[in-house]
Amino acid sequence: LIAQEIVRSKALGRVNIGLDFFDASLNRIGAYVIGTRSAQMAFMFAMLEPYQTLLKFEEHGKTFERLSYLELMKSRPFGAVWDYYCLKSKVPSGKDYIDEITKYENEVLIKR
Repeated sequence: LIAQEIVRSKALGRVNIGLDFFDASLNRIGAYVIGTRSAQMAFMFAMLEPYQTLLKFEEHGKTFERLSYLELMKSRPFGAVWDYYCLKSKVPSGKDYIDEITKYENEVLIKR
């Protein structure tokens, strides 16, 4: 919801986001990756929202249409867009990052 409000108010260039990931039951790398990816997904989802259409509906009192569009967004193929973003960014998509973190834990962190 915070990401949606930032995007909707066109404040991306004016807002700094602080992320804090600490969970004693997880290793730091895993918590950092999960939290960062989650924040990135939230902003991507917000940026894919048909903001101008929703705003037009709201300005004209078309609450049914606005709510319908918000519900339709839930079934859009967000995962495919996220996977493409990961592919273009040369990072693991889907659950593949789990294997990368586990490998790093077993090869690097174990030596500390």
